[in-house]
Amino acid sequence: MPIQTNMKAEVKAITPHLIAWRRDFHRHPELGFQEHRTAGIIARVLGDLGYEVQTGVANTGVVGVLEGQQSGPVIMLRFDMDALPIQEQSEAEYASQRAGVMHACGHDAHVAVGLGVATLVAGHRDEMSGALKLVFQPGEEGMNGAEVMVREGVLENPRPDVFISAHVWNSTPAGKVDVSAGPVMAAAGRWTCIVRGRGGHGAMPQQTVDPIVAAAQIVSSLQTIVSRNVGPLETAVVTVGTIHGGDAFNVIPNEVKLSGTIRTYDLSVREIVVRRMGVLTDQIARAYGATAEFAVDGLTPAVVNDPEVADVVREAAAAVLGAENVLTGEKVTVSEDAAFFMQDVPGCYFFLGSANASRGLDAPHHNPRFDVDEEVLSVGAGVMLQAVAQYLFRPLSHGHRET
Repeated sequence: MPIQTNMKAEVKAITPHLIAWRRDFHRHPELGFQEHRTAGIIARVLGDLGYEVQTGVANTGVVGVLEGQQSGPVIMLRFDMDALPIQEQSEAEYASQRAGVMHACGHDAHVAVGLGVATLVAGHRDEMSGALKLVFQPGEEGMNGAEVMVREGVLENPRPDVFISAHVWNSTPAGKVDVSAGPVMAAAGRWTCIVRGRGGHGAMPQQTVDPIVAAAQIVSSLQTIVSRNVGPLETAVVTVGTIHGGDAFNVIPNEVKLSGTIRTYDLSVREIVVRRMGVLTDQIARAYGATAEFAVDGLTPAVVNDPEVADVVREAAAAVLGAENVLTGEKVTVSEDAAFFMQDVPGCYFFLGSANASRGLDAPHHNPRFDVDEEVLSVGAGVMLQAVAQYLFRPLSHGHRET
């Protein structure tokens, strides 16, 4: 039976497997680049389904490719695998069995959705025109695992024509999906600043150059960048996340170390922010007789959705949920390293509503009580499958090339 004819029934039939996979991964979370058990299960399932499987990409990443019977586009779906170093606070029977590690961002659900899509598409391989490329990525949580995978060639052999990914989202009720064109997640940069002075006795500050005083002025002044240097219709965030200096109450230290994050959507705005941070840290330190060493690294680009691909995903979501349950406009200053895949491949990153306040399943991401309404698993698999079908199971449209 053609995939479009019985799609909803097939998703419903596989839902118990989605839940079982998700709960298993939730019980056994693994930190970034340590996802050995998770990767092993993924590789085994994909291999049994007939995918060409590559393991060990970016250490623990898994790639599965399923070729159709006819030529067509290559559609790449990405699912992140890693957990967070958080002690779970949950009474759920599937709570984490690893002390200090939990899936507090829903990547366990992502992997389950990925395996569900893999299973459903494999059952219709003889109808496919093109190829499905599934990427199970390690190290998303601040480690830029996507960048490592790109560096190791994940966008080649075969090269994707379209990229699609999604995130469970506890800011949105289960049963709803948000699909937007343009920027949806911000670029992120990690900055550091070392303020160096001259330490001495806390009772004789006149003999010192106090880096703590200079650092305090720097912290206050950095907040003026967004309000006075960035246009009021633009978006930027400058956050000071750490301050470390001194070891004793009566000693002025030699140096203070600061660090934080910068979030922007537009590259020109980021350049303004970085330039002003450099000027302020240097000149404020000098005003107090100190010096400042300022640097920015760890940049993750902004996630910018291709309007054409977003239209396809929006149509897919409407087919699964009804147009009234497809939202638009979600735009957050959280960053996502899926942006590295999307720099060269047109794509869409969308949000799967996963909250259910009536059941207490609405804790924010990265919270020790984070959990999702498992309805999101069948919704995610259904929308992904419908989007894939738009490209691989009917004549090409939307202007994408054949391979």
